[in-house]
Amino acid sequence: MNVYFDSSALVKKFVIEPGSEAVLEMMEQADILATGLLSRAEVSAALAKAVRIRTLSRNMASDALDEFRMDWPNYVCITANNPLIYLADRLAWDHGLRGYDAVHLASALTWQSALGSLVIMATYDKQLWQAARTVALGAWPDRLN
Repeated sequence: MNVYFDSSALVKKFVIEPGSEAVLEMMEQADILATGLLSRAEVSAALAKAVRIRTLSRNMASDALDEFRMDWPNYVCITANNPLIYLADRLAWDHGLRGYDAVHLASALTWQSALGSLVIMATYDKQLWQAARTVALGAWPDRLN
């Protein structure tokens, strides 16, 4: 099973919150894990925001960020190029996605095309999850409320 993690799912590996246990189980079941290069900045930003709004202490967030950075080599990293960004442009418009969500969706689709087999998009963003289902990616978790 090939699983692409957007940052909303990926951060749950490093910060215990609702969905963390399911993310860890999914990662264990996956054959290949991937994410977009932009996840480096998005996970760091999510941890910084958690400190800013005081849901995590600075030390806890720093430890989570260190763990994330050490774990980074375990993911296939999908980098953005002109064709991927052009695809993201179309996906953003067609599905009403935010820019980075469209880049994640385009990254997962590009990886699926390169592999020639199904990629599952792991996301906790409802709009991105729905778009993944619409464009013939697998969408995980099975249901989002």
